[in-house]
Amino acid sequence: MSPNYFAPHGGHPGQEQLLTDRAMFTDAYAVIPKGTMRDIVTSFLPFWDKTRAWVLSRPLSGFAETFSQYIMEVSPGGGSDRPETDPDAEGVLFVVEGSCDLTVAGETHTLNPGGYAYLPPRANWTLRNSTDAPVRFHWIRKLYEALNGLDLPDVLITNEQDIAPTPMLGTEGKWATTRFVDPTDMRHDMHVTIVTFEPGAVIPFAETHVMEHGLYVLEGKAVYRLNQDWVEVEAGDYMWLRAFCPQACYSGGPGKFRYLLYKDVNRHMNLRAHAAPSITGHLPVKTDVD
Repeated sequence: MSPNYFAPHGGHPGQEQLLTDRAMFTDAYAVIPKGTMRDIVTSFLPFWDKTRAWVLSRPLSGFAETFSQYIMEVSPGGGSDRPETDPDAEGVLFVVEGSCDLTVAGETHTLNPGGYAYLPPRANWTLRNSTDAPVRFHWIRKLYEALNGLDLPDVLITNEQDIAPTPMLGTEGKWATTRFVDPTDMRHDMHVTIVTFEPGAVIPFAETHVMEHGLYVLEGKAVYRLNQDWVEVEAGDYMWLRAFCPQACYSGGPGKFRYLLYKDVNRHMNLRAHAAPSITGHLPVKTDVD
């Protein structure tokens, strides 16, 4: 069965339409509805031909801290021979519409809808669209947190259709997660998964945890708890959740509710990023002796 993922196509609303939408930006969360992903808000990237991107999140004061997420749209004949300009960045690609050729270390792989690729830092990769239709895919980027004693993760290329979802305990499979990498593999400092809720399934408590989240709704609709608010979301919407933002979900149907989920994992909490100046070097200078 072919996957049913939502992908934006841009365009521009008519002058007769109301401007009211569900977009929200708060200190704890943001909701970027599918209706905001128009031609006028796309970005262009260096060394990418015939390509535009919707930037869903980026490191920013009061916003995402650990990652960025794009929806890439590569037209026929487009792509890049120098896609990643930061040698310390790792990436995940997830195709939602169309097909492309991903070449890593000289080996070419065709990614179709559901196609997933994990690309570690300094991976030698290129991407081209050799078809006659645009390809649209998510590109999640993060600075890799290297540790002495841990090797870099391996390149991984697979497809969602080839992975059995893992059901949440006690839910009879009504809440399940498709995991692309082993969650116990400490080499990975981020996970990108797909979460699926059957109609009527819920997150039955307000999850409050250290992981930052990016959620893109691939399919269906639901009511999502974000901090103190219940927000209706549907396929094509994007949510960013700050670390410790309470969250829950009710999937009302009529079909499955599915989203692509990012979270940072498997590392100690960074004590230096927002720390006050260290004591060393900031002791008072004694100018005379009593």
